[in-house]
Amino acid sequence: MARLGALIAGLVAAASLVSSVGSGAPVPTRHLEYVVRDGETFVYDIDRGHRLVQTIDLPQTKAIRGVMASPATHMLYISYGGDGGSEGHGSMLKYDLVARRVVWTRSYSTGVDSGAITPNGRTIYLPTGENDHGGHWDVIDARTGAVKGEIDGGSGPHNTIVSRNGRHVYLGGHDADYLEVADTRTNKVVKRIGPLKRGIRPFTINGRETLAYTTATGFLGFQVSSIVTGKVLYTVSPQGFPYDPKSFGLSTPSHGISLSPDERQLYVLDAANNYVHVYDVNHVPAKAPRKIADIKLTKPISGQDSPCASDLCARFGWLQHSTSGRYVYVGDSGDVIDTVARRSVANLEPLHNTRKMIEIDWRGGVPVFTTSRIGVGRVTRKRSGA
Repeated sequence: MARLGALIAGLVAAASLVSSVGSGAPVPTRHLEYVVRDGETFVYDIDRGHRLVQTIDLPQTKAIRGVMASPATHMLYISYGGDGGSEGHGSMLKYDLVARRVVWTRSYSTGVDSGAITPNGRTIYLPTGENDHGGHWDVIDARTGAVKGEIDGGSGPHNTIVSRNGRHVYLGGHDADYLEVADTRTNKVVKRIGPLKRGIRPFTINGRETLAYTTATGFLGFQVSSIVTGKVLYTVSPQGFPYDPKSFGLSTPSHGISLSPDERQLYVLDAANNYVHVYDVNHVPAKAPRKIADIKLTKPISGQDSPCASDLCARFGWLQHSTSGRYVYVGDSGDVIDTVARRSVANLEPLHNTRKMIEIDWRGGVPVFTTSRIGVGRVTRKRSGA
């Protein structure tokens, strides 16, 4: 009986210990920004003044086209190499974030560009490259890297967004004047948004999939469209900021757009004048976007990225909100914009030389959340009064 009593006492003590651990302070979340440059990825701790905490050497990743991550599977994917046409074929690398090792690299018979992965981490939609004018988006098994299908989208397959619920994939063609929407269950295009200003460049959507914000080749500003009707609602240019295509030199002055997580503000790049413009979009579509701030960049969008093996080494720019919405990262400038103070509070030199970056949040030693390369809306229910 004594031994039985001791055993019971031990089990009770163990259960008490487990209970106390389980009911203790919550495990903190680390918010890390991954800046992906040719051959090397730099990891910054957002909550500690953007202190550099890790570098990941991936020498095979030259001419990087895109980056995406899956917290569900703990994997990071980098597409690199040719982006179709005369620029040749491309590849993709799969990296285990927890084990810190390369799982595989796969080469493809087409070009590659900036893809997107489904929330469950099972399927990747990879465009065949902006120089592939008659191209498509490959449907890829994220586990093996094998191509299991394709979707015919806009000409010059370039940028991609998968909706938060994983039901739709948005296909932005470099030479297209419609934003295509495909059903991920059938991998068939089910909707076309437009016609837009020709040459869709970076774009974003809201969480409820009712609004799309797009930029275009040769246009300073953005367009707002209804995903429901497929029609353009507003075409917006920043008043007071001139744009001369002949003197600017690059094809797209607004090669960067990001919607805040709460969907109240839209950040739009103005590389021609080295500004980021902030718009109040809280009342769209009932009211047009309203410009509320102009933020001067500390390092201009000019010159060439280095190192860079791509055919697109010129600094075009890019914008991405942090998970919290507190920061906006400016690719090809390096600026980190504080969205409360509405000014740059840091400059990350590797980000000055790339426009490929995402945030990955960690808890308990594993990834639990990630942004896409572009800041997309995360409001999934209609706000009262909206």
